[in-house]
Amino acid sequence: MTDWKRKLSSRKFWALLAALITSLLTTFGANNDTVIQVTGVIGAFGAVIAYILAEAYIDGKSAETTSTDELV
Repeated sequence: MTDWKRKLSSRKFWALLAALITSLLTTFGANNDTVIQVTGVIGAFGAVIAYILAEAYIDGKSAETTSTDELV
Protein backbone atom coordinates (compact mmCIF):
# COMPACT_ATOMS: atom_id res chain seq x y z
CA MET A 1 0.00 0.00 0.00
CA THR A 2 1.29 3.47 -0.87
CA ASP A 3 2.11 5.82 1.99
CA TRP A 4 0.74 9.04 0.44
CA LYS A 5 1.62 11.16 3.45
CA ARG A 6 5.28 10.25 3.04
CA LYS A 7 5.17 10.64 -0.75
CA LEU A 8 3.55 14.08 -0.63
CA SER A 9 6.14 15.33 1.83
CA SER A 10 9.01 14.10 -0.36
CA ARG A 11 10.97 16.72 -2.31
CA LYS A 12 11.95 13.97 -4.75
CA PHE A 13 8.28 13.33 -5.54
CA TRP A 14 7.65 17.01 -6.32
CA ALA A 15 10.81 17.24 -8.43
CA LEU A 16 9.65 14.18 -10.36
CA LEU A 17 6.18 15.65 -10.86
CA ALA A 18 7.60 18.99 -12.06
CA ALA A 19 9.98 17.23 -14.46
CA LEU A 20 7.23 14.99 -15.82
CA ILE A 21 4.77 17.81 -16.42
CA THR A 22 7.48 20.09 -17.83
CA SER A 23 8.46 17.36 -20.29
CA LEU A 24 4.85 16.82 -21.32
CA LEU A 25 4.21 20.54 -21.79
CA THR A 26 7.34 20.85 -23.91
CA THR A 27 6.40 17.80 -25.96
CA PHE A 28 2.97 19.22 -26.73
CA GLY A 29 4.35 22.61 -27.74
CA ALA A 30 3.63 24.84 -24.75
CA ASN A 31 5.62 28.05 -24.79
CA ASN A 32 8.46 28.64 -22.32
CA ASP A 33 6.47 31.07 -20.17
CA THR A 34 3.75 28.48 -19.59
CA VAL A 35 6.27 25.78 -18.70
CA ILE A 36 8.01 28.07 -16.21
CA GLN A 37 4.71 29.12 -14.60
CA VAL A 38 3.46 25.55 -14.25
CA THR A 39 6.78 24.41 -12.77
CA GLY A 40 6.62 27.29 -10.28
CA VAL A 41 3.10 26.35 -9.22
CA ILE A 42 4.05 22.71 -8.73
CA GLY A 43 7.07 23.74 -6.65
CA ALA A 44 4.95 26.06 -4.53
CA PHE A 45 2.29 23.42 -3.85
CA GLY A 46 4.97 20.87 -3.05
CA ALA A 47 6.61 23.19 -0.54
CA VAL A 48 3.32 24.02 1.16
CA ILE A 49 2.19 20.40 1.41
CA ALA A 50 5.58 19.25 2.70
CA TYR A 51 5.53 22.02 5.33
CA ILE A 52 2.00 21.16 6.48
CA LEU A 53 2.78 17.45 6.78
CA ALA A 54 6.07 18.11 8.60
CA GLU A 55 4.36 20.43 11.10
CA ALA A 56 1.57 17.90 11.66
CA TYR A 57 4.19 15.24 12.37
CA ILE A 58 6.02 17.51 14.82
CA ASP A 59 2.76 18.46 16.55
CA GLY A 60 1.82 14.79 16.83
CA LYS A 61 5.17 13.88 18.37
CA SER A 62 4.87 16.81 20.78
CA ALA A 63 1.40 15.66 21.85
CA GLU A 64 2.72 12.11 22.42
CA THR A 65 5.54 13.46 24.60
CA THR A 66 3.14 15.62 26.57
CA SER A 67 0.71 12.76 27.21
CA THR A 68 3.57 10.43 28.18
CA ASP A 69 4.95 13.04 30.62
CA GLU A 70 1.54 13.33 32.27
CA LEU A 71 1.48 9.57 32.95
CA VAL A 72 4.80 9.59 34.81
